[in-house]
Amino acid sequence: MVGRTEALSRTLAGFLLRRLAASLLLLLLVLTVLFFLVRRVPGDPTQFGEGSRLTPTQRERLQELYGLKRPLLAQYLDWVSSVSLRFDWGTSLSQQRPVSAALLDALPATAILAFSGLAVEYLLALLLGIAAARRPGSGLDHAIRVGGLLLYSLPIFWLGLMAVLLFAYLWPVLPSSHMHSVDVDLLSPAQSLLDLGRHLVLPALVMGFGVGGGTARYVRARLLEVLGQDYIRTARAKGLSERRVLWVHALRNAAVPIVQLVGVTLPGMLSGALLIEVVFSWPGLGLLAFNAILARDYPLILGATSFSATLVILGNLAADLAHAWLDPVVRNEAA
Repeated sequence: MVGRTEALSRTLAGFLLRRLAASLLLLLLVLTVLFFLVRRVPGDPTQFGEGSRLTPTQRERLQELYGLKRPLLAQYLDWVSSVSLRFDWGTSLSQQRPVSAALLDALPATAILAFSGLAVEYLLALLLGIAAARRPGSGLDHAIRVGGLLLYSLPIFWLGLMAVLLFAYLWPVLPSSHMHSVDVDLLSPAQSLLDLGRHLVLPALVMGFGVGGGTARYVRARLLEVLGQDYIRTARAKGLSERRVLWVHALRNAAVPIVQLVGVTLPGMLSGALLIEVVFSWPGLGLLAFNAILARDYPLILGATSFSATLVILGNLAADLAHAWLDPVVRNEAA
């Protein structure tokens, strides 16, 4: 038994090292592409915002100060070495502070929105997916599939705008934008938390419903596949209730790909739903990146996009590891 455990540990460790090496190589490739793509965008930081009022001479001196006059390859090598060796993302040109500080300030807001949206998405997906899988081919099943496809196909910014129109203007029950009210400093901690919750409802629901329809169809398909297996028929033949068959046997075996899907979905949400944050003026990574693009703030654009790419790649790595841990077939293939 001890030898088997050690062999399993070595297998998982080798699997982790291979996936980690591939992830680091992919991350370097993504960072390289991002750097050169960002620099191909027309304009530079001296032509937007306060820089638009500068004279040509002042603008040229500022470009030299920012290092924009140097060869592009030299700028790239300096940036990659600074990030990889010193974990220094540079200084934001529009905010005049370290990029890492700007990212850390915006991360909590995005994390709150992302986890709330993820909770809405998977609660909706599990309820609708299970309801559809219990009665395949019924009117309810068709309604859930069509409704899920409709939600998934609608542009998420349109859903956000319609939510603001309905629940902030036509029926003003929820705030339309921002994370807190203007008088939040005057509120007690409990009132401040309640104020945050009221501001969170619309963007979290829009984010969750925008992708929850597609996830519900995925959950339905996985459950139907599992419900057709021999061991499910055996469980039913033993007289187990349909609820126990569904929730204990079927859902548990369908959970492996669903967990993997969560590992892929969460980093994408954490990296900042740019459209949601722009529509609701939510002060997270997405809005930070949007404002940086408008200002041509190269260090902040690269920092935000690189951070997002890192989260997505690490999320895929975590999903692969969770899949290998939960599924013995994958472990045997890795061995």
